[in-house]
Amino acid sequence: MATTSVRLDQDLVEKASIIGKALNRTTPKQIEHWAKIGEMMEDNPDLPYEFVKQAVISQAQKEAGKMEPYNFG
Repeated sequence: MATTSVRLDQDLVEKASIIGKALNRTTPKQIEHWAKIGEMMEDNPDLPYEFVKQAVISQAQKEAGKMEPYNFG
């Protein structure tokens, strides 16, 4: 994966550092997370944040092989 350096507002970086530490993410990973959520919210403006958040969690669980099939009935 290629990386690119960008200039960011120092307040944003400080907030990302604090939140990232609380959520066991590095500062860059926290900013990537916010960008990913922001992109999803802009692409799907009618969906509530909690739904998008759970979709991200579900995708991570699927990729980790932690999903169980659901049987109707």
